Amino acid sequence: MENKVRAHAVISGRVQGVFFRLETKHAADGFGVFGWVRNKRDGMVEAMFEGSEKSVMSILEWCKKGPPIARVTNVDVTWEDYKGEFSSFDVTY
Repeated sequence: MENKVRAHAVISGRVQGVFFRLETKHAADGFGVFGWVRNKRDGMVEAMFEGSEKSVMSILEWCKKGPPIARVTNVDVTWEDYKGEFSSFDVTY
């Protein structure tokens, strides 16, 4: 059985107004990752990802590039204890 993990990510760069949240949801759904993504007031994007270690690593790798018109400068990841509290991946506000 694959290890389940939880990662909190803060993505900086040109990540607002470039469909980052919507595209993150599509990518997370594709990887089978649960959690949420939202814009922060400081211009960054914040996300919580839960799922298999392989899937979460895949979405974090995706976040380093984001959608085509985004310009990601940094992805700051904090690993947390897996909680299994999500049943979908949502864009929150």
